Parts: sequence; structure tokens; C-alpha cells
Amino acid sequence: MTIPPEREAQILRYYHVEKWHVGTIARQLGVHHGVVNRVLGQAGLAATMSPRPSKVDTYLPFILATLDKFPTLTAARLYAMVQERGYRGGPSHFRQIISCHRPRPKAEAYLRLRTLPGEQAQVDWGILAISTLAGRGAP
Repeated sequence: MTIPPEREAQILRYYHVEKWHVGTIARQLGVHHGVVNRVLGQAGLAATMSPRPSKVDTYLPFILATLDKFPTLTAARLYAMVQERGYRGGPSHFRQIISCHRPRPKAEAYLRLRTLPGEQAQVDWGILAISTLAGRGAP
């Protein structure tokens, strides 16, 4: 759905001149915030919301240094260490943040074997054992 050029000009004016946020523009003009983002994107602007500061931000250097030194340290232990230093946030949100900052193990390379039909055979010995027991009269 397109909007009239006058409305696009209004959106751009509110954003540039009045310094309004995307949500404010959308509310005042009665349009969806996606429309405002699209108009700003077409004008070459990236309308992004500034992230709110987090309670973890002040402890992040300590967390990153600890994870560099001890990459397998659990989030629960790290939470207790940060709590001793004054952190007052909840454990579930803390674990989510730690999962984003935890170093990932390096990917291992595997060579995929490609064989022609009949070049290799595979046997499921569990099925073979059951069928031989069935032949002996086992239930």
C-alpha cells in the first residue's frame, strides 16, 4: 500500500526538522511504524531505535575478561560472581546475555565420503542378532 507524497514529505519533515522518533511520527499521523521506517529507508536513512542501557553494561568488561580466561565457566557461577560485585538483575536475563557473549567452539572440518553404489556395505548387527534369536525359538 502506498502513501501520498505529501504524507512522505510530512514524515521526513517530522524526522529531520522536529527530531521526532519513529513511534511518535506514526502515532501522530495515524500510520503504522513500518510505514515510517519504509519511508525513511527509501530516503536513505536507517531509522534505528537507540538501545536502552542495560544493568549488565557496567559489568560487561569483567564478564568478557572472565569468559576469555575461563570459557567453560557456567552462567550460574558467573551470575554469582557478578552479584557479589553489585549486579541486581535477574538470572534468566543474565543467562541470555551470557549466551550472546560466550565464545563459540571452533568449527571442525569433516571430509564427506562419497562412494559408488556397492562400494561399501553396512550391517545393523542388532537386527541380525534378533533375527538369529528368532530362528532358535526365542520369543
